[in-house]
Amino acid sequence: MAARQKHPNKDIEDAITYAENLGWICKPAGNSSHAWGRLYCPYNNVGGCIMSIWSTPKNVMNHAKQIKRKVGHCPH
Repeated sequence: MAARQKHPNKDIEDAITYAENLGWICKPAGNSSHAWGRLYCPYNNVGGCIMSIWSTPKNVMNHAKQIKRKVGHCPH
């Protein structure tokens, strides 16, 4: 399996790694998407948690915190 592409921002990459360590899966976004990628919770089924990862958010630190918050509050 090929390694996923790293996010260009260190803080967001750290948040993605945090999520992956808890079982979340990071998938690249499609060609027509505005997102860099998507995170899927371990309950990868209908009703599972999904979070979009932006490539250039307005506030990088807030986006990294949002990722960690979403992962931490996942009920699955």
